Amino acid sequence: MQNQQGQGASHAVGDSKVPGKVQEKVPQGLEESLPNSVHDTGSKNSGSSGQTHAKDGGDASIVPKGIQKAVPEGLERALPNSIHDTGDKQ
Repeated sequence: MQNQQGQGASHAVGDSKVPGKVQEKVPQGLEESLPNSVHDTGSKNSGSSGQTHAKDGGDASIVPKGIQKAVPEGLERALPNSIHDTGDKQ
């Protein structure tokens, strides 16, 4: 059974180098943020966007801004708001 964050099920539609138990425990956004060559979810959103998605231009995060801009949006959104506040309900 899957929860609101997509945990409890794998979202891979193809090959994955991520162990099955790990796929089931991580949020769907994290799975989709991985490159399809590592974990194929069929998502076209794999890769970084070059911008931060944290509130206040990235100031609502303890993650350094350079890292915020380098990681995929799905990874940013998978982090708890207490660490990286995107304003998403979690």
